[in-house]
Amino acid sequence: MFNFNFNYQDADRTFNATYKCYSVSMLPDERLDLEKGGKIIMPPSALHTLTRLNTTYPMLFKLTNTDKKRSTHCGVLEFIAEEGKVYLPYWMMRNLLLDEGMMIQVQSASVPVATYSKFQPQSVDFLDISNPKAVLENGLRNFACLTTGDVIAINYNSKVYELCVLETRPGNAVSIIECDMNVDFEAPVGYKEPERKPKNDPENAENAAEDAHLMKDSSNAFSAFSGQGNRLDGKAPKLDADSASRPLAREYRRGIPDYDYKIGTIKFWRVFRPVQPKVAEKEDYFKAFQGQGQTLVPKKK
Repeated sequence: MFNFNFNYQDADRTFNATYKCYSVSMLPDERLDLEKGGKIIMPPSALHTLTRLNTTYPMLFKLTNTDKKRSTHCGVLEFIAEEGKVYLPYWMMRNLLLDEGMMIQVQSASVPVATYSKFQPQSVDFLDISNPKAVLENGLRNFACLTTGDVIAINYNSKVYELCVLETRPGNAVSIIECDMNVDFEAPVGYKEPERKPKNDPENAENAAEDAHLMKDSSNAFSAFSGQGNRLDGKAPKLDADSASRPLAREYRRGIPDYDYKIGTIKFWRVFRPVQPKVAEKEDYFKAFQGQGQTLVPKKK
């Protein structure tokens, strides 16, 4: 009895080809939406070769600039390029130090699924976004994988934000298709933490003294609701014009912080009005509803 083992598999099942690369703006039908992601356009012959090699999905590729020793990873969007050409987003060509028409090596790759990634915005303008994680999540939908060290571009509100991929786990290149990935941000390039001056800084003490001097009560200071009131019943108001228009005495006005505040203490500000003597009503002072009534039928005495 004889056992025969036939192996018809190719010696090398990896796709490996070299193409001339161009930016997506060089496509015959200009498609600016291709700049918003991390996928490339390849020729139809590449699809035939990949089908014959039974390449696993999703199709991921390693792009290498052999002259500059630079590489990155990407996905493929369509197979509609001219033979011998591939079209890349401009930010990807810049990472690979490529110019229009230069040669690039394209190899099929298999990378692990992402679990963690860390990004650093390249401009402090990224801090103006109210929800940066949601913006990043929406932008990464057009990407297939991430590579540590790449500077990717995210479009938001007609503005391009560049982010450097500082770290990816579990490898230097990861797939982000249908994955649960934790995202973290580093401080943007050029960002400076605001300096916090100590409490006993002489400059702070000088500013506090100046603010206190400006905000203290004075006869010429503006005082809200300082007019004289009138009563509907005709009686004299309880406060005269001088006392009503005079601002209440207090150490500081509202709006000036208490630079002497101590943590763990609470201050209750109380304002006491001076007691004013009651104004005696005059006999000849006008009194409402003091007339004599009249009846149509005189009363019998």
